[in-house]
Amino acid sequence: MKVTTLGEIMLRLKSYGHERFFQSPGFEATFGGGEANVCVSLANYGMDTDLVTVLPDNAIADECIRQLRGFGVGTGKIIRGEGRMGIYFLESGADQRPSKVIYDRSYSAIALASVDAYDWDSIFKETTWFHITGITPAISQNAADVSLAAVTEAKRRGITVSCDLNYRKNLWKYGVDAKSVMTHIAELTDVVIANEEDCQKSLGINADVDVTSGIIDDRKYKDLTGKVMDSYPNVKKIAVTLRESISADHNGWRACINNGKEFYVSRRYEITDIIDRVGGGDSFAGGLIYGLNTYDSDSKALEFAVAASCLKHSIPGDFNRVSVSEVESLMKGDGSGRVQR
Repeated sequence: MKVTTLGEIMLRLKSYGHERFFQSPGFEATFGGGEANVCVSLANYGMDTDLVTVLPDNAIADECIRQLRGFGVGTGKIIRGEGRMGIYFLESGADQRPSKVIYDRSYSAIALASVDAYDWDSIFKETTWFHITGITPAISQNAADVSLAAVTEAKRRGITVSCDLNYRKNLWKYGVDAKSVMTHIAELTDVVIANEEDCQKSLGINADVDVTSGIIDDRKYKDLTGKVMDSYPNVKKIAVTLRESISADHNGWRACINNGKEFYVSRRYEITDIIDRVGGGDSFAGGLIYGLNTYDSDSKALEFAVAASCLKHSIPGDFNRVSVSEVESLMKGDGSGRVQR
């Protein structure tokens, strides 16, 4: 099978260690972005992937493409266009100080590109699964139009569509709200990935959930996922991540999945001394896509996704640099961290 994703990949500039911005006169420069992160995870698991995006024709974009190729991600469908490469700045939090992200992505190449820039016949050739996030349509009106066109074209071709709702309040700035766009995308989605805020802000579906309380009631998430499936009958499965944010360094991590017949909650991981949680949701999405196409049950697919994302919290950068065997080892209970010799 082939998985195609569409979205923006950015230059990531991170302050050193846990320092504040400009505490030292420099940044760690890497690349990252929701859909690209999913592609890298899937390529690491041995799956055939293509990232569709728009990048400027310059040396920074060239290096970005080289790095993606190094992971085995297909880059042949990347479009070169006018505009710039988006940037995001990251300051890693610690203890009770939260991490901070600042976006600098206005007028990026993918934000400026119109639907006419995309050749859907070429993009979806041999594709069996298409993945997108709610970040892409939040970038600009053009990107929203492209996102809706992409899921429409994918469904017309009988391709399975997954969408990580990924609500980002700091991006919806071009005159429309998330719900007015994301509800139309959700109507064409087979597999939804979300958290409770995504469901509320992107789909207008409320849940009686207070994540700040430190107590997560599984029954309320069963109710929430059921409401989404009732409102969007085309959705075959919905997975919701259950993050308990105890501090910037310490999280409880689980997820649940509802397929309309069964509701399953995963094992819980106690993640302490977090190295980098950015990209954690994308590593979950990549793990879920792999799991749903590999294992014989949704519950095992969910366990793979949660374990993969748990491991991502130990890895600096956006990309989840783990293998199937490493994830499956954690699934089986080997989380001791003992040296492998």
